[in-house]
Amino acid sequence: MAEGGKTPALANAHLFGLLSDLLQQVESLTNQEEVELRAKIETLGLEVRKLPSKSAQHLNEMEIAKELDKLSAKLDDVDELISSTMAEDPQVRTLLSSTADVWMPVITATSDERRNFTSVAGEDSLDGKGKGSEKQ
Repeated sequence: MAEGGKTPALANAHLFGLLSDLLQQVESLTNQEEVELRAKIETLGLEVRKLPSKSAQHLNEMEIAKELDKLSAKLDDVDELISSTMAEDPQVRTLLSSTADVWMPVITATSDERRNFTSVAGEDSLDGKGKGSEKQ
């Protein structure tokens, strides 16, 4: 998965870098600072970069799935915030729609889908396509 391609950490860094860039563009277009959204993106970015505690390193598959589902719930909050912002501002809608192939799968995925997405993202970076749906 990570051989010659993106590791999950690099994929996360890319996603949160993109979200930060998009937020900066939105702020410059609207001339309004989005403090709450910036804080939520930063918090979520820190959350996905957290290393598990030593006791959590020995989780079984069900416990891992539960933890991933908790993260999915947090991502649902981000999805709701993005959806409401898209409904309010056509420029935001256009900007986010043009980059949805990068961020939407991460936000809407279940724990199983996210595991598969991480594998596909790592493999796709080897062939330069970047989209799991183009994978053969």
